[in-house]
Amino acid sequence: MKITLTGSLGNITKPLAEILVAKGHEVKIISSNPNRAEAIKALGAIPLIGSVADTTFLTAAFTGADAIYTMVPPDFSAPQFKAYISETGKNYAAAIQQSGVKKVVNLSSVGADLPDGTGPIAGLHQVENTFAQLDGVAIKHLRAGYFFINFLANIDMVKHANILGSNFGADAKLVLVHPRHIAKVAAETLESELSGKSVLYVANDDQSTPADVAKALGTAVGKPELPWVTFSDEDAFNGMTGAGLPEEIAKNYVEMGDAIRSNRLFVDYYKNRPVLGSTSLQDFAAEFAAAYNN
Repeated sequence: MKITLTGSLGNITKPLAEILVAKGHEVKIISSNPNRAEAIKALGAIPLIGSVADTTFLTAAFTGADAIYTMVPPDFSAPQFKAYISETGKNYAAAIQQSGVKKVVNLSSVGADLPDGTGPIAGLHQVENTFAQLDGVAIKHLRAGYFFINFLANIDMVKHANILGSNFGADAKLVLVHPRHIAKVAAETLESELSGKSVLYVANDDQSTPADVAKALGTAVGKPELPWVTFSDEDAFNGMTGAGLPEEIAKNYVEMGDAIRSNRLFVDYYKNRPVLGSTSLQDFAAEFAAAYNN
């Protein structure tokens, strides 16, 4: 197959490309960074350098593809984060329509069934709605859980404050996923027959709580008593902005944390639970420890 991927050499797109190239598919990878071109070629893929804001470029990139994988690359400089996500979805939709591509696998998120109150995920809700208007195109939205690797951003917190935490409680429900599992599911979906518009949830662990995460990660780095601390929204916001996140991005992540705290985020997931991937919290704890000790 001829398959075009968005997402440059990100945590999902890179292993996805590796899987597809190994299976003999012709893979093209969109990246905004010309410095990634040689690394993309080294994977056995074809680099397409351009912007997801450029529908003419996207149309050319999608033309002739048997299937495409779409994801909205994070842009922390966006003045309105949700609007940026939604607008990128519109750019993709225009290019899909103009290119004639008929099969799309789109990275979405747990909670994308909800129209608002979910931070950046509300932007992905809008992307799903935009794609729903594409006639004659088969689309599968992969609604992924909370990435295990998000906790890598908390290494300094664990090292220097001896805590792990966010603005949701130690006993909150979590749905966790590893990007490598998303890549595996995306590859299988791109190779499969698709029809209509549908959703597939993607997860590795839907039983562990934040307290369990703190225990597993703490134990892996020699701090078995590491506590999960529940921050106020204000403290969470100040912590993120103090660590360098723009206020707009921090505001959105605080809102997402509120949705986790209220258990709103995962209601539809539990009505449509998938077969879980094999990577466990303990597996990720070893990965966390390797990064922590590096």
